[in-house]
Amino acid sequence: MADKRDRGEGTILERKRHSDGTSSWRLRYRVNGTRYSATFQGSKTDARKELRRLLKSGDDGEHIAPAKITMSQWVEKWVALLERRQDGEEAKRGRGAIGARTLERYQELMRLHVLPKLGSRPLQKITATEIDTLYVALEEKLAASTVRYVHVVLGACLGMAVRKELIKANPVTRAEPPANGDSDIGQVLEQPELDKLVGGFRASTLYPIVCVAAYTGARRNEILALRWSDLDIERKTLKIARAIDETKKHGRGLKEPKSERGKRTIAIDDGLISLLRGERERHQRIKAGVPDGAPSGTKINISLVKLPDDALMFPAAPGEGEDFSFTRLRTPRNVTKEFHRKAGKLGFKIRFHDLRGTHGTLLLDAGVAVHTVAARLGHDPAVLLHSYAKRTKKGDTTAADVIGTLSKNVLG
Repeated sequence: MADKRDRGEGTILERKRHSDGTSSWRLRYRVNGTRYSATFQGSKTDARKELRRLLKSGDDGEHIAPAKITMSQWVEKWVALLERRQDGEEAKRGRGAIGARTLERYQELMRLHVLPKLGSRPLQKITATEIDTLYVALEEKLAASTVRYVHVVLGACLGMAVRKELIKANPVTRAEPPANGDSDIGQVLEQPELDKLVGGFRASTLYPIVCVAAYTGARRNEILALRWSDLDIERKTLKIARAIDETKKHGRGLKEPKSERGKRTIAIDDGLISLLRGERERHQRIKAGVPDGAPSGTKINISLVKLPDDALMFPAAPGEGEDFSFTRLRTPRNVTKEFHRKAGKLGFKIRFHDLRGTHGTLLLDAGVAVHTVAARLGHDPAVLLHSYAKRTKKGDTTAADVIGTLSKNVLG
């Protein structure tokens, strides 16, 4: 039976009663002369409150027209909007675009962790309580850092729905955010441990790659994109100007750093210079037609051998029957797998990325200025402190020693 009200106040029609004592209601009302209808489940009193809210939103100019779009449908539209923005970025390098791999990760998180629970729900009916329930379920099976990432991506997705006036407010902002996870902090090696790990790779083809990671703090995909033109032996520097980018849509290629901070020139020591010079000479010998592994006494004037301008420091090894290619990119995940396998044999359960964390932390522990370490790693100094303060093992001890020196005349 319809709840008749004065013209302009809308109507409420009961559609179905439920066993829990609530009912489904059809709410009909007008905003600026346009007629709308919406469904609502609850008591009659709550239905009247909802109708008054809808009418008031029209008076306040905040009315959002009811839509039947589901969460799954919106995610599809959201991804399409991001892809369009991404394509525009490639043409004019404006603001707001994200990398192709990042977009794939967004889609993966939504597809695997959000849509199974919320995909069929009408976008406008998703509540903060439902999102809280989602996070609780995810925390039982995922790392805390992954759940936090889901929270960030879901917030961005529904934030755009607000901007497109599909929903009035973002329910993620009212949900209880998952705890910040430290699972990505990784572990830090002390100097003797680092020496043992790096030394254990000496007979491996990964040795120069591991050395660059340990002694520059560069990321894996940055290292695998290094060219010989990035090495300045006279100035003893290494330039980070690109990284490998691998996506399902575009395959494997190169990309520039996300920010100007990511483009950096790193000072390197004599030991690493000597190692890289030897590696480059090996490539020059290959270019000259001297088989890899030939006696070092084989006569050749290295200075006359020019490598291709885009020759990589660490190109992919040739397959059976293939010629050596100076520009073929390695597969990053294969490097990681081989690193894990060899490190495990050496007694280390460590990620390749932890070499970067170890490098930064050892520099901080040695008293190198934060802004210097941040520039070396391509970090924002604030991000560096936030991330690496949890890793350093000597900070509290150093602080205690300083305080002890200050107070010994009084407390000693």
